[in-house]
Amino acid sequence: MGSAQTLSDDDRRALAGWAADCAERVLPLFDAEDANARDLIRDALDRTRAYSRGESTAAEEIRKRLVGVKAAAAAATPAGAAAARAIGQAAAVAHMGAHALGAAAYAVKAISLSDPDAANGEIRWQSDHLTRCQRDALQLLPPLGADASGPLGNGLLSRGVLGTTIRELQQRVGHSGSGADHRVEQ
Repeated sequence: MGSAQTLSDDDRRALAGWAADCAERVLPLFDAEDANARDLIRDALDRTRAYSRGESTAAEEIRKRLVGVKAAAAAATPAGAAAARAIGQAAAVAHMGAHALGAAAYAVKAISLSDPDAANGEIRWQSDHLTRCQRDALQLLPPLGADASGPLGNGLLSRGVLGTTIRELQQRVGHSGSGADHRVEQ
């Protein structure tokens, strides 16, 4: 039996588009002296969009999903590293749908590191730009911390800005089990 965090291929494709939108908004924060790292980040984002359009398979993307995460080490700033991780999480949606929330959360973290007052506005933008299909797919995911079989377990995504963001997004999509209205903690 697979993880409840995986979702169907159709749901993962829908969420990959939203995750790419969230991550692309923070792409300008990624700055690295290594031109190769910049190219890898852009390629990971382009591949995520291609997957969302049905132009590649989950198997093809799973083999390359860690490229964006590795490029985060080349980031010149903490905000840039969080932006690279947002793109890495978006690229991993082909593997497991729950990574879409990771992409959104790391995008908010990148923004909060560059402009703390803009974080809550970014969460609003993210939730306002969900299609009905994407919203429905997010509702299928378990609440943060309720299922250890994927990224929504009790790991990195459950703490700090990342956890607060995911809880807020789950609450905004009407996910049962999410808490009350949250503000992003710095």
